Amino acid sequence: MRPGYKQTEVGVIPEDWEVVPLDGLATILHGYGFQSQYFKPLGSYLLTTPGHFYETGGFREVRDKQKFYAGPLPDGYLLSQGDLIVAMTEQADGLLGSAAFVPSGGGYLHNQRLGKVKVLSTDVSISFLYRVFNSKAYRAKVRETAAGTKVKHTSPAKLLEIPVALPPTKAEQEAIAGALSDVDGLIETLTQLIAKKRQIKQGAMQELLTGKKRLPGFSGEWEVKQLGDVLKVRHGKSQHDVAVEGGKYPILASGGEIGRSNDYLYNKPSVLIGRKGTIDVPQFIDTPFWTIDTLFFTEIAPEADVKFIFYKFNTINWRSYNEASGVPSLNASRIESIEFSCPPLPEQTAIATILTAMDAEITTLETRLAKTRSLKQGMMHNLLTGRIRLL
Repeated sequence: MRPGYKQTEVGVIPEDWEVVPLDGLATILHGYGFQSQYFKPLGSYLLTTPGHFYETGGFREVRDKQKFYAGPLPDGYLLSQGDLIVAMTEQADGLLGSAAFVPSGGGYLHNQRLGKVKVLSTDVSISFLYRVFNSKAYRAKVRETAAGTKVKHTSPAKLLEIPVALPPTKAEQEAIAGALSDVDGLIETLTQLIAKKRQIKQGAMQELLTGKKRLPGFSGEWEVKQLGDVLKVRHGKSQHDVAVEGGKYPILASGGEIGRSNDYLYNKPSVLIGRKGTIDVPQFIDTPFWTIDTLFFTEIAPEADVKFIFYKFNTINWRSYNEASGVPSLNASRIESIEFSCPPLPEQTAIATILTAMDAEITTLETRLAKTRSLKQGMMHNLLTGRIRLL
């Protein structure tokens, strides 16, 4: 064990930290059972529910699903900006015990399935408690002590009796919370940037793939063709005889790779689309592959750019071509009969190159976001156990 650390019931922590239940340091107040007869689609008061929490913590705006309350309002049940609330019913998997700060005052109500956390000690930081509630270790204890079978629920008493590792000073607690808040800020910035880049790409697709906007050096009319003029739709086959452990080539379904094979069905770049089930999520692949029988693949003619066709597939409303009343289904000949505006091959390639570069930029940002989220998880563990000290 490292010098200056000790073994406790919650793991190894610094010697000057304590392991204590929150009872006496904080209290959790029950919400009020607002009557459904007063729920309205619009109003001054917003009904707060477990649906307002992200599973990993934080406040979720529910937008068009928001319910409002227009009945009598009892004293003490109007939440203020910065109030810390915790979900005491598991409305969605992993939600139980999730905590969030109320983003604005004057409108959100303290509903009955939520707890409102109040700090009783001047030595405890509310921002630190927010991080404790949303830590994996604390949430695991919440589930262990929860009641219910189909729907899990907890209580203020159960939440407050869970032992937590507590730094000796409020300053250190707030330094931990501040460091994690900085990472949250970076995650939010990356999330917004990715959304913006996706919007830009969507706009570029709408303009470039229709000829509304032409790239420099290209002019002339586009030709109206059917997809069947530039591709042939082929059926996948059963994977039963080809699936092997550690195979060279992916076996693909509408949801992605489902196995590996040492054989391939097709070995040229191709655009794939679901035949049954998920029929509106085109895939692009440029390595040898096998597809199962619920997934079409395409053989692309030399006069067409495969990536251009892939982006064209992403603009088609495939649900409008559904030919089944039950499981959504597409027909190969129907796909081949779809008309589209087609530029000459050089312009197709130029358009596809620009859109591919946009996709690459988005993928880079998504990778960075995933790494940042992973980094945050490691930081939470290290900071909330004192493995890394900030003061």
